[in-house]
Amino acid sequence: MPYREYAPGDALKDYVQCYFICESEDAVVHDDHVFASGNVEIMFNLGSEAPQMIIDGKNSVQPAVQLWGQTIRPFSFTSVGKHSMLGIRFFGHTAAYFFDEPIGNFNDLLTDLRDVAGPQSRVLYDQLLDAPLPGKRIALVEHYLLALLHRSEAKLAKVALMGSLVKSLGRDDFFESINSIANYHGLSSRYLQTLFITYSGLGPKLYARIGRFRKSLDLVAAGQLSLTAIAYQCGYFDQSHFIKDFKYFTGSQPSRFYAESSTDLFVPLNN
Repeated sequence: MPYREYAPGDALKDYVQCYFICESEDAVVHDDHVFASGNVEIMFNLGSEAPQMIIDGKNSVQPAVQLWGQTIRPFSFTSVGKHSMLGIRFFGHTAAYFFDEPIGNFNDLLTDLRDVAGPQSRVLYDQLLDAPLPGKRIALVEHYLLALLHRSEAKLAKVALMGSLVKSLGRDDFFESINSIANYHGLSSRYLQTLFITYSGLGPKLYARIGRFRKSLDLVAAGQLSLTAIAYQCGYFDQSHFIKDFKYFTGSQPSRFYAESSTDLFVPLNN
């Protein structure tokens, strides 16, 4: 299925990683696997058919406006029908600014956005159906998101701090130095934990662990490095720790992983 990504406008670039469109011209039956990404996504189904997920041999129609919370454990599904999906991919620590409910409540869940975001989300969906061009649809989404941001001014004071903390998670020694990272930012370890739970729905160690896994997943999918080299490059203590983490997040050994099995690894087309 063709997949394209679009950059957000300047006012939302610190909150939205990208917008994306995924479409199929014909009705398809597609097996898919979802892994921890560290991100929260909203997806609008704008096609002529609602997406259906086959679960244990039974059809289950999914909501037209889907909120995908942080995925921690892997799951598989089969989708059926024509697809025209417009998505919003938030950074892992920024979706909380757009919801009143604690963002961690959505972990490992697919929720109907209209049940938790109020009538504005229903109006937006109807507007998107009437706007066939991608540029117009993205403009409508940005208008909606900016209106939500204006309601979250109390939370916005933490944007810069959370961005700085997330960068600290990229340090190779993060797992051994969480206290020093908290001290560097003038925080207690307990408050650091509270910040990550509030804004990402994950504790800082799990957030960092998912980030390290995603880096290793891309390298495994590329198929150019040995498992030992991937473990070293991603900051794992050794290959066995890497394999254990990879299996936890995918359900598969890295040596048996089939990259084409997941839309998580779609490469966007050039715009």
